[in-house]
Amino acid sequence: MKTIAVIGTRGFPGIQGGVEAHGYHLYTHMRDVRVRVYRRRAYLTEQSAQTFPNIEYIDLPSTRIKGFEAVWHTLLAVLHIVFHRPDVVHIHNIGPGMFAPIIRLMGLPVVLTYHSPNYEHDKWSAPARWLLRQCEALSLRFSNRVIFVNRYQMEKCGALDKSIFIPNGIDPVTRSESTEFLDKHGIIPGQYLLAVGRLTPEKGLEYLVKAANRLPQVTQVVIAGASDHDDDYRKMLQQLDVSKKVVFTGFTTGEDLRQLYSHARLFVLPSVNEGFPMVLLEAMAYGLPILCSDIPGTRQVDLPEQDYFTVKDVDSLCAAISRLLDAPSEPQHYDLEKYDWQSIAAITRRQYPV
Repeated sequence: MKTIAVIGTRGFPGIQGGVEAHGYHLYTHMRDVRVRVYRRRAYLTEQSAQTFPNIEYIDLPSTRIKGFEAVWHTLLAVLHIVFHRPDVVHIHNIGPGMFAPIIRLMGLPVVLTYHSPNYEHDKWSAPARWLLRQCEALSLRFSNRVIFVNRYQMEKCGALDKSIFIPNGIDPVTRSESTEFLDKHGIIPGQYLLAVGRLTPEKGLEYLVKAANRLPQVTQVVIAGASDHDDDYRKMLQQLDVSKKVVFTGFTTGEDLRQLYSHARLFVLPSVNEGFPMVLLEAMAYGLPILCSDIPGTRQVDLPEQDYFTVKDVDSLCAAISRLLDAPSEPQHYDLEKYDWQSIAAITRRQYPV
Protein backbone atom coordinates (compact mmCIF):
# COMPACT_ATOMS: atom_id res chain seq x y z
CA MET A 1 0.00 0.00 0.00
CA LYS A 2 1.14 3.53 -0.78
CA THR A 3 1.66 5.92 2.13
CA ILE A 4 0.07 9.37 2.17
CA ALA A 5 1.50 11.86 4.69
CA VAL A 6 -1.08 14.41 5.86
CA ILE A 7 0.15 17.76 7.20
CA GLY A 8 -1.45 21.14 7.86
CA THR A 9 -4.27 20.01 10.15
CA ARG A 10 -4.41 19.82 13.93
CA GLY A 11 -5.42 16.21 13.51
CA PHE A 12 -8.45 14.04 14.18
CA PRO A 13 -10.64 12.62 15.63
CA GLY A 14 -12.01 14.66 18.53
CA ILE A 15 -10.34 17.93 17.48
CA GLN A 16 -12.43 20.99 16.66
CA GLY A 17 -12.31 22.53 13.19
CA GLY A 18 -13.74 22.23 9.70
CA VAL A 19 -10.44 21.10 8.19
CA GLU A 20 -10.08 18.53 10.96
CA ALA A 21 -13.60 17.21 10.32
CA HIS A 22 -12.80 17.13 6.60
CA GLY A 23 -9.71 15.02 7.25
CA TYR A 24 -11.56 12.64 9.55
CA HIS A 25 -14.26 11.86 7.01
CA LEU A 26 -11.98 11.86 3.98
CA TYR A 27 -9.27 9.52 5.22
CA THR A 28 -11.52 7.10 7.09
CA HIS A 29 -13.22 6.50 3.73
CA MET A 30 -9.92 5.70 1.95
CA ARG A 31 -9.28 1.96 1.99
CA ASP A 32 -6.40 1.31 -0.45
CA VAL A 33 -3.75 3.64 1.00
CA ARG A 34 -1.91 3.93 4.28
CA VAL A 35 -2.48 7.38 5.81
CA ARG A 36 0.04 8.98 8.15
CA VAL A 37 -1.54 11.94 9.97
CA TYR A 38 0.71 14.47 11.71
CA ARG A 39 -1.22 15.76 14.74
CA ARG A 40 -0.63 18.68 17.10
CA ARG A 41 -0.21 17.23 20.57
CA ALA A 42 -1.63 20.30 22.33
CA TYR A 43 -5.07 19.71 20.77
CA LEU A 44 -5.52 16.00 21.44
CA THR A 45 -8.58 14.93 23.44
CA GLU A 46 -9.85 11.66 24.86
CA GLN A 47 -11.66 11.05 21.57
CA SER A 48 -8.36 11.36 19.71
CA ALA A 49 -7.41 7.87 20.94
CA GLN A 50 -9.81 6.30 18.42
CA THR A 51 -7.92 4.25 15.83
CA PHE A 52 -8.55 3.11 12.26
CA PRO A 53 -6.94 0.18 10.37
CA ASN A 54 -5.30 2.26 7.63
CA ILE A 55 -4.39 5.39 9.64
CA GLU A 56 -1.21 6.03 11.62
CA TYR A 57 -0.84 9.04 13.93
CA ILE A 58 2.39 10.94 14.44
CA ASP A 59 1.83 13.23 17.43
CA LEU A 60 4.35 16.07 17.56
CA PRO A 61 4.91 18.90 20.04
CA SER A 62 2.87 22.00 19.28
CA THR A 63 1.81 25.31 20.74
CA ARG A 64 -1.44 27.26 20.77
CA ILE A 65 0.25 30.50 19.73
CA LYS A 66 -1.74 32.11 16.92
CA GLY A 67 0.31 32.49 13.76
CA PHE A 68 3.11 30.24 15.02
CA GLU A 69 1.55 26.88 15.81
CA ALA A 70 0.95 25.85 12.18
CA VAL A 71 4.43 26.87 11.02
CA TRP A 72 6.19 25.15 13.94
CA HIS A 73 4.19 21.94 13.69
CA THR A 74 4.50 21.70 9.90
CA LEU A 75 8.26 22.21 10.15
CA LEU A 76 8.51 19.31 12.61
CA ALA A 77 6.36 17.18 10.31
CA VAL A 78 8.57 17.96 7.32
CA LEU A 79 11.69 17.00 9.33
CA HIS A 80 10.02 13.67 10.15
CA ILE A 81 9.14 13.20 6.48
CA VAL A 82 12.82 13.61 5.56
CA PHE A 83 13.62 10.39 7.42
CA HIS A 84 10.31 8.55 6.94
CA ARG A 85 9.56 9.20 3.30
CA PRO A 86 5.94 8.64 2.21
CA ASP A 87 4.82 8.27 -1.41
CA VAL A 88 2.79 11.51 -1.42
CA VAL A 89 2.43 14.50 0.90
CA HIS A 90 -1.08 15.93 1.20
CA ILE A 91 -1.01 19.48 2.57
CA HIS A 92 -4.14 21.11 3.94
CA ASN A 93 -4.37 24.93 3.83
CA ILE A 94 -2.19 27.53 2.18
CA GLY A 95 -0.24 28.47 5.34
CA PRO A 96 1.47 25.08 5.69
CA GLY A 97 1.80 25.14 1.89
CA MET A 98 4.86 27.34 2.36
CA PHE A 99 6.77 24.07 2.79
CA ALA A 100 5.68 22.69 -0.60
CA PRO A 101 8.95 23.79 -2.33
CA ILE A 102 11.06 21.98 0.29
CA ILE A 103 9.00 18.80 -0.03
CA ARG A 104 9.32 18.92 -3.83
CA LEU A 105 13.10 19.30 -3.45
CA MET A 106 13.01 15.98 -1.57
CA GLY A 107 11.60 14.42 -4.72
CA LEU A 108 8.15 13.86 -3.22
CA PRO A 109 4.88 14.76 -4.99
CA VAL A 110 2.60 17.26 -3.24
CA VAL A 111 -1.19 17.49 -3.29
CA LEU A 112 -2.66 20.65 -1.76
CA THR A 113 -6.22 21.08 -0.53
CA TYR A 114 -7.10 24.78 -0.58
CA HIS A 115 -9.77 25.19 2.10
CA SER A 116 -10.07 28.97 2.40
CA PRO A 117 -8.13 32.21 1.80
CA ASN A 118 -7.03 32.67 5.42
CA TYR A 119 -5.64 36.13 4.71
CA GLU A 120 -9.23 37.41 4.49
CA HIS A 121 -9.80 36.72 8.19
CA ASP A 122 -9.85 39.82 10.39
CA LYS A 123 -7.82 38.13 13.12
CA TRP A 124 -4.61 38.46 11.10
CA SER A 125 -2.41 41.55 11.10
CA ALA A 126 -1.29 43.18 7.85
CA PRO A 127 2.15 41.47 7.92
CA ALA A 128 0.51 38.10 8.60
CA ARG A 129 -1.87 38.60 5.67
CA TRP A 130 1.05 39.45 3.42
CA LEU A 131 2.84 36.29 4.53
CA LEU A 132 -0.25 34.16 3.91
CA ARG A 133 -0.50 35.53 0.38
CA GLN A 134 3.11 34.50 -0.23
CA CYS A 135 2.26 31.06 1.15
CA GLU A 136 -0.66 30.90 -1.28
CA ALA A 137 1.62 31.68 -4.21
CA LEU A 138 4.14 29.02 -3.15
CA SER A 139 1.40 26.46 -2.52
CA LEU A 140 -0.17 26.92 -5.94
CA ARG A 141 3.13 26.98 -7.79
CA PHE A 142 4.85 23.98 -6.24
CA SER A 143 1.96 21.54 -5.69
CA ASN A 144 1.51 18.80 -8.27
CA ARG A 145 -2.25 18.89 -7.81
CA VAL A 146 -4.50 21.46 -6.13
CA ILE A 147 -7.91 20.51 -4.72
CA PHE A 148 -10.34 23.35 -4.07
CA VAL A 149 -13.36 22.77 -1.83
CA ASN A 150 -14.77 26.07 -3.13
CA ARG A 151 -15.39 26.47 -6.87
CA TYR A 152 -15.43 30.27 -6.59
CA GLN A 153 -11.94 30.25 -5.06
CA MET A 154 -10.65 27.96 -7.79
CA GLU A 155 -11.89 30.35 -10.47
CA LYS A 156 -10.47 33.30 -8.53
CA CYS A 157 -7.03 31.65 -8.48
CA GLY A 158 -7.14 31.21 -12.24
CA ALA A 159 -8.52 27.66 -12.49
CA LEU A 160 -5.03 26.19 -12.95
CA ASP A 161 -4.67 23.19 -15.24
CA LYS A 162 -3.58 21.13 -12.25
CA SER A 163 -6.56 22.12 -10.10
CA ILE A 164 -9.88 20.39 -9.45
CA PHE A 165 -13.00 21.21 -7.46
CA ILE A 166 -13.96 18.56 -4.91
CA PRO A 167 -16.54 19.66 -2.32
CA ASN A 168 -16.85 18.65 1.29
CA GLY A 169 -19.23 15.82 2.06
CA ILE A 170 -21.69 14.43 4.55
CA ASP A 171 -22.39 10.92 5.81
CA PRO A 172 -25.99 9.72 6.25
CA VAL A 173 -27.49 10.82 9.58
CA THR A 174 -30.42 9.77 11.73
CA ARG A 175 -32.25 12.09 14.09
CA SER A 176 -31.88 11.54 17.83
CA GLU A 177 -34.94 11.21 20.02
CA SER A 178 -32.91 11.78 23.17
CA THR A 179 -32.76 15.21 24.83
CA GLU A 180 -30.33 14.35 27.64
CA PHE A 181 -27.69 16.85 26.46
CA LEU A 182 -30.31 19.56 25.95
CA ASP A 183 -31.76 18.98 29.40
CA LYS A 184 -28.27 19.28 30.92
CA HIS A 185 -27.89 22.79 29.45
CA GLY A 186 -31.49 23.95 29.92
CA ILE A 187 -32.14 23.94 26.16
CA ILE A 188 -35.79 23.70 25.09
CA PRO A 189 -36.35 21.26 22.19
CA GLY A 190 -37.85 22.82 19.08
CA GLN A 191 -37.46 26.38 20.36
CA TYR A 192 -33.84 27.34 19.77
CA LEU A 193 -31.77 28.77 16.94
CA LEU A 194 -28.59 26.76 16.42
CA ALA A 195 -25.13 27.87 15.27
CA VAL A 196 -22.15 25.51 15.13
CA GLY A 197 -18.52 26.50 14.72
CA ARG A 198 -15.37 27.75 16.34
CA LEU A 199 -15.66 30.97 18.32
CA THR A 200 -13.61 33.14 15.98
CA PRO A 201 -14.47 36.52 14.39
CA GLU A 202 -14.84 35.15 10.85
CA LYS A 203 -17.87 33.14 12.02
CA GLY A 204 -19.87 36.37 12.48
CA LEU A 205 -21.68 35.11 15.57
CA GLU A 206 -22.04 38.62 16.97
CA TYR A 207 -24.61 39.39 14.27
CA LEU A 208 -26.73 36.43 15.38
CA VAL A 209 -26.54 37.49 19.04
CA LYS A 210 -27.53 41.07 18.15
CA ALA A 211 -30.46 39.82 16.06
CA ALA A 212 -31.67 37.58 18.90
CA ASN A 213 -31.64 40.55 21.27
CA ARG A 214 -33.92 42.48 18.93
CA LEU A 215 -36.47 39.73 18.28
CA PRO A 216 -38.90 38.84 21.09
CA GLN A 217 -39.96 35.67 19.24
CA VAL A 218 -36.40 34.32 19.62
CA THR A 219 -36.32 32.76 23.07
CA GLN A 220 -33.05 30.84 22.90
CA VAL A 221 -29.87 30.64 20.79
CA VAL A 222 -27.45 27.73 21.11
CA ILE A 223 -23.86 28.23 19.99
CA ALA A 224 -21.88 24.97 19.83
CA GLY A 225 -18.17 25.67 19.58
CA ALA A 226 -15.09 26.64 21.52
CA SER A 227 -12.49 29.38 21.26
CA ASP A 228 -9.42 28.88 19.08
CA HIS A 229 -6.66 30.53 21.08
CA ASP A 230 -7.99 33.05 23.59
CA ASP A 231 -11.44 33.65 25.05
CA ASP A 232 -11.81 37.31 24.06
CA TYR A 233 -14.33 36.66 21.29
CA ARG A 234 -16.52 34.50 23.53
CA LYS A 235 -16.43 37.18 26.23
CA MET A 236 -17.50 39.76 23.67
CA LEU A 237 -20.43 37.56 22.62
CA GLN A 238 -21.48 37.15 26.25
CA GLN A 239 -21.41 40.92 26.73
CA LEU A 240 -23.60 41.38 23.66
CA ASP A 241 -26.10 38.85 25.03
CA VAL A 242 -27.94 41.43 27.13
CA SER A 243 -31.18 39.41 27.01
CA LYS A 244 -29.44 36.26 28.25
CA LYS A 245 -30.81 34.15 25.43
CA VAL A 246 -27.56 32.45 24.39
CA VAL A 247 -26.39 29.04 25.60
CA PHE A 248 -22.73 28.22 24.93
CA THR A 249 -22.17 24.46 24.90
CA GLY A 250 -18.46 24.53 24.00
CA PHE A 251 -16.94 22.12 21.50
CA THR A 252 -19.70 19.61 20.93
CA THR A 253 -19.49 16.39 18.95
CA GLY A 254 -20.91 12.88 18.67
CA GLU A 255 -24.32 12.16 20.20
CA ASP A 256 -24.44 15.55 21.92
CA LEU A 257 -24.14 17.39 18.61
CA ARG A 258 -26.61 14.98 17.04
CA GLN A 259 -29.17 15.96 19.67
CA LEU A 260 -28.60 19.67 18.99
CA TYR A 261 -29.19 19.23 15.26
CA SER A 262 -32.18 16.93 15.81
CA HIS A 263 -34.19 19.32 17.98
CA ALA A 264 -33.30 22.78 16.60
CA ARG A 265 -35.98 25.08 15.22
CA LEU A 266 -33.63 26.81 12.81
CA PHE A 267 -29.95 26.68 11.80
CA VAL A 268 -28.11 29.97 11.28
CA LEU A 269 -24.69 30.38 9.65
CA PRO A 270 -23.75 34.07 9.93
CA SER A 271 -20.14 33.70 8.77
CA VAL A 272 -18.13 36.49 7.21
CA ASN A 273 -15.63 34.09 5.59
CA GLU A 274 -15.94 30.40 4.76
CA GLY A 275 -14.33 27.91 2.41
CA PHE A 276 -17.04 25.25 2.24
CA PRO A 277 -18.75 24.97 5.66
CA MET A 278 -19.33 21.36 6.60
CA VAL A 279 -21.76 22.42 9.32
CA LEU A 280 -24.04 23.66 6.54
CA LEU A 281 -24.16 20.18 5.02
CA GLU A 282 -24.81 18.73 8.48
CA ALA A 283 -27.78 21.03 9.03
CA MET A 284 -29.11 20.11 5.59
CA ALA A 285 -28.74 16.40 6.37
CA TYR A 286 -30.91 16.87 9.46
CA GLY A 287 -33.56 18.66 7.39
CA LEU A 288 -33.37 21.94 9.27
CA PRO A 289 -34.61 25.28 7.94
CA ILE A 290 -31.44 27.25 7.19
CA LEU A 291 -30.32 30.87 7.06
CA CYS A 292 -26.87 31.71 5.65
CA SER A 293 -24.92 34.89 5.14
CA ASP A 294 -24.61 35.56 1.42
CA ILE A 295 -20.94 34.80 0.78
CA PRO A 296 -19.23 32.64 -1.87
CA GLY A 297 -18.59 29.81 0.60
CA THR A 298 -22.29 29.30 1.36
CA ARG A 299 -23.26 29.62 -2.31
CA GLN A 300 -21.54 26.29 -2.99
CA VAL A 301 -24.81 24.49 -2.20
CA ASP A 302 -28.16 24.94 -3.91
CA LEU A 303 -30.32 26.68 -1.33
CA PRO A 304 -33.40 28.77 -2.12
CA GLU A 305 -32.68 32.47 -2.47
CA GLN A 306 -34.73 33.30 0.63
CA ASP A 307 -32.32 31.24 2.75
CA TYR A 308 -29.65 33.93 2.39
CA PHE A 309 -29.28 37.25 4.19
CA THR A 310 -26.85 40.10 3.67
CA VAL A 311 -23.54 39.44 5.39
CA LYS A 312 -22.86 41.58 8.51
CA ASP A 313 -26.39 43.08 8.25
CA VAL A 314 -28.38 42.58 11.46
CA ASP A 315 -31.54 44.07 9.93
CA SER A 316 -31.41 41.59 7.06
CA LEU A 317 -30.85 38.71 9.48
CA CYS A 318 -33.71 39.84 11.74
CA ALA A 319 -36.11 39.94 8.80
CA ALA A 320 -35.05 36.46 7.65
CA ILE A 321 -35.39 34.96 11.14
CA SER A 322 -38.81 36.51 11.65
CA ARG A 323 -40.03 35.16 8.33
CA LEU A 324 -38.95 31.61 9.12
CA LEU A 325 -40.21 31.62 12.71
CA ASP A 326 -43.61 32.85 11.51
CA ALA A 327 -43.81 29.95 9.03
CA PRO A 328 -44.91 26.43 10.04
CA SER A 329 -42.09 24.28 11.40
CA GLU A 330 -41.62 21.50 8.86
CA PRO A 331 -38.65 19.25 7.97
CA GLN A 332 -36.84 20.39 4.84
CA HIS A 333 -35.61 18.12 2.07
CA TYR A 334 -32.28 18.81 0.37
CA ASP A 335 -30.49 16.97 -2.43
CA LEU A 336 -27.17 15.81 -0.94
CA GLU A 337 -26.33 13.11 -3.47
CA LYS A 338 -23.16 14.82 -4.77
CA TYR A 339 -21.80 15.28 -1.24
CA ASP A 340 -21.24 11.58 -0.50
CA TRP A 341 -17.94 11.08 1.33
CA GLN A 342 -17.25 7.69 -0.24
CA SER A 343 -17.38 9.18 -3.74
CA ILE A 344 -15.38 12.24 -2.62
CA ALA A 345 -12.67 10.02 -1.12
CA ALA A 346 -12.44 8.03 -4.35
CA ILE A 347 -12.09 11.21 -6.46
CA THR A 348 -9.47 12.57 -4.05
CA ARG A 349 -7.54 9.29 -4.17
CA ARG A 350 -7.26 9.66 -7.94
CA GLN A 351 -5.44 12.98 -7.50
CA TYR A 352 -2.46 11.24 -5.87
CA PRO A 353 0.19 10.67 -8.57
CA VAL A 354 1.01 7.17 -7.31
